[in-house]
Amino acid sequence: MNRLQSLKTRWQSLSSLQKRLIQLLGWGLLIAAYLIWQYQRTPGAALYGHNHTDRPIFSYFVNDNWGGNGGMTCCWRIEGKTLKVEWIKGRTGEQVRQGIQKETLSLELPNPPRQRTDDTLHVHFLPGDQVRLAWSDAHTSPLREELSEFYARDKEAKTR
Repeated sequence: MNRLQSLKTRWQSLSSLQKRLIQLLGWGLLIAAYLIWQYQRTPGAALYGHNHTDRPIFSYFVNDNWGGNGGMTCCWRIEGKTLKVEWIKGRTGEQVRQGIQKETLSLELPNPPRQRTDDTLHVHFLPGDQVRLAWSDAHTSPLREELSEFYARDKEAKTR
């Protein structure tokens, strides 16, 4: 209790200008700490699905964040050393007539390297129930050239 009384006495002995400067310094430190914390946080991200298979993707999730059924969804916090990708393989009308059933699949994959400016996680669904992930700061996947054979095949299938 002695220390508390001592602090109170010191505070009362300060001029009003000194008290205001200390208060401003305290608020400034709180604001600076908040800004530093915000800067160090991983920003939210969009999920962009790319389907390179012969079956539609009915829906998919990355760490329980919904990625839709292709295209882009936003804005999710996607963090961790590994990412759990779950997806439901849908069916075309012809596949339904052939008796093909919906399938739910799941993979744990390493989280690819991410720069602070990267705001889009590209999720590529490949034949053989494989998935490739890549971060970028654009809606164009950084794996586009590496997976060019799949993009060519997708384009060919659409023109048929």
